[in-house]
Amino acid sequence: MRPLKPLMLTAALLTTPALAGSAGASPQQGLLDVNGAQIHYVSVGSGTPMLLLHGYPLSGELFARNRDALANAGYRVITIDHRGYGQSTAPASDPGSLATYAQDALAVMDQLNVQKAIIGGMSMGGPIAFEMYRRAPERFMGLILMDTIANPASVVEQHLWKGMAQKASMYGSQSLAPELLKDMLTGATRMNRPADAAFLTTIVKGASVAADVAGANVLATRPDSLPTLRTIAVPTLIIEGVEDTVYPPEFSMKMQQNIAGSRLVLIPGAAHAANFEKASATNAAIINWAKTIR
Repeated sequence: MRPLKPLMLTAALLTTPALAGSAGASPQQGLLDVNGAQIHYVSVGSGTPMLLLHGYPLSGELFARNRDALANAGYRVITIDHRGYGQSTAPASDPGSLATYAQDALAVMDQLNVQKAIIGGMSMGGPIAFEMYRRAPERFMGLILMDTIANPASVVEQHLWKGMAQKASMYGSQSLAPELLKDMLTGATRMNRPADAAFLTTIVKGASVAADVAGANVLATRPDSLPTLRTIAVPTLIIEGVEDTVYPPEFSMKMQQNIAGSRLVLIPGAAHAANFEKASATNAAIINWAKTIR
């Protein structure tokens, strides 16, 4: 099958009236007892469930600019903080692993009475979504992959994540923000929209050191999910910031070629946190794709 040509989001989509603002649906939120941890969740809207999984070392607030827009389009948007991140806590005996993160997310779906959902993962959320699919493909209505990767970590990347874990252990969670913000946001955004950098910095500082170490280990030791791509039988959307230097567009293009019928949307002017930096474009891409799911 010939690969589909990637879509490039343009300024026209950024000004779609339906995405210009939100009336602000009242969210449901709380803590759930899950696998020995306390997992914080936020649920906004009603309709088709959409579970979004954040990357390292962030929280569900990464999707603060996506929740209302997607909820207004007819979706029940659920975000969670992985154990040890945001408002979630974890026992010392299990600060986090790929298997645990996947089990936690599936258990949250159970407790919220969500049998099936469109499940999306940003960065580290991608490997978690792949693990969920390997364990329970029947829980997926669709899959969204945002600035993520299916390849295992290279030797260089393994050492990078091990260095992150060591730095967090030595100097605290706040020490990771300068290392990560330069890749999450483009230089133009960091200079012209300092509040964006401050918002993400606050999220990074909210993680526990144990979670920083656990998440870095997950990224360093993640399995090869390329074989999993060929088994994905649900509609799949891949969103990629053109200026992402963590997992550049080439990796998303490779995923699109290996997931039958998948759609790739490239977002100009966005780095690794494309869903936050270019939220309107991300929301438009998700809504335009999700309305095709029956």
